Amino acid sequence: MNVLIADARFHFHKRLFETNTLTLTSTGVVSNADTSSRGSKAISKKIVDILVDKYHHKANIIDKISGQTLGKQFELLTMEFLKETFPFLQNLRLGQWSVLQLGNNNRLKTSDFEQYEHLAYLSALTAENAQLAAALGNDYLVTPDVVIYRDLYKDEEINAVQRIVDDSIGKMADIRKCNGGKPLLHASVSVKFTMRSDRAQNSRTEALNLIRNRKGHLPHIVVVTAEPMPNRLASLALGTGDIDCVYHFALYELMQAVKEVGSEDAIEILETLVYGKRLKDISDLPLDLSV
Repeated sequence: MNVLIADARFHFHKRLFETNTLTLTSTGVVSNADTSSRGSKAISKKIVDILVDKYHHKANIIDKISGQTLGKQFELLTMEFLKETFPFLQNLRLGQWSVLQLGNNNRLKTSDFEQYEHLAYLSALTAENAQLAAALGNDYLVTPDVVIYRDLYKDEEINAVQRIVDDSIGKMADIRKCNGGKPLLHASVSVKFTMRSDRAQNSRTEALNLIRNRKGHLPHIVVVTAEPMPNRLASLALGTGDIDCVYHFALYELMQAVKEVGSEDAIEILETLVYGKRLKDISDLPLDLSV
């Protein structure tokens, strides 16, 4: 019997190899490894070895792919994984769901969602007033990598089983299409192939801006990464109040790899993240988003 999320996880990993997102150089260095870190190279190589041995994936030998290309491909594959899973959990979270890779080139922006509609007005005001722009900056403008949003319901759909609403009540409810609102942002997914620089900390800044600038319901705010080093994962995963959780593309394989080739410190840090529920596997993400 097929298992939806298990099959999607297998396909996700298969596509990482097929699209040359996860590759090896001629010297055996994995594309998500830090070439200046012995620990990073050892752990990432062990993860690939486990995936190849256990699931019979094939790792291609490619010496040079730009980090930007790898990042965009990882975003796309993460979006595809969520498309293959979350919308099918209707028994857990009923709704008309859309999953989209947003990025800076997409015409859809954060202000196109109900909770952040006011940011479009703010942006227009600052464009016309230099003093206001200097005072406010542009930190309020957030463009998540991947989003999940919920379409609004017509009254016929709301009243399908029994009559719940009419024209006399619920005139400002966000879920009703007749009230003229915008789709509801359900989840903001920040996707980082690695955490090699301060750029990874942008995920925390984005999270804080989403929290601070919203009106109404707060969306899920999560990070998906393929970073192999536990200490770098900890730099983003530890702490509470901003990011819901960090999800690793292959946590089970990472845990095995760190036990086999990682240092004692790496093992301890990873155990803290996992048992503290700050780091989970990609397969946990669709289920957590149903809450």
